[in-house]
Amino acid sequence: MVALKEEMETKPAKGLKEAEEVIARAIRKIGARKENELCKYLPMKSGGYMHHFTLRKMKYKQPQDLAAIIERFVVNADRPIVIAPKQRAARGSRKRKDHMNFTRIQLERMLNIARLAGDKEIITILSPKKSLASCKRELI
Repeated sequence: MVALKEEMETKPAKGLKEAEEVIARAIRKIGARKENELCKYLPMKSGGYMHHFTLRKMKYKQPQDLAAIIERFVVNADRPIVIAPKQRAARGSRKRKDHMNFTRIQLERMLNIARLAGDKEIITILSPKKSLASCKRELI
């Protein structure tokens, strides 16, 4: 039982050293400066390339698996291929299809038309918004 426990404790260290050697060879092959630059060459089953957090986690928890992946896709490959990133949902400002953008001149013309028609609701919608400072001045 003691021998089995000692073997379990030394095995990850041995696997880690092997993984680090494979990583060093791969870094030299692709001409990278950092370990994280290997990620773009390692595909994932879910699509895209390996995240640097996953690389770090595998290095310490599954060093044999990581070494096998790196050897297959970087070290043993004739020309390692940079994997395209995983498709993600669009972020940031999304343009609405039903939303129309008007220039300041167009808004002023529509406001004049609304004034001529006497439509108070449209006038309030189209009239320029007052700044907080000007509202405070009016109240004081």
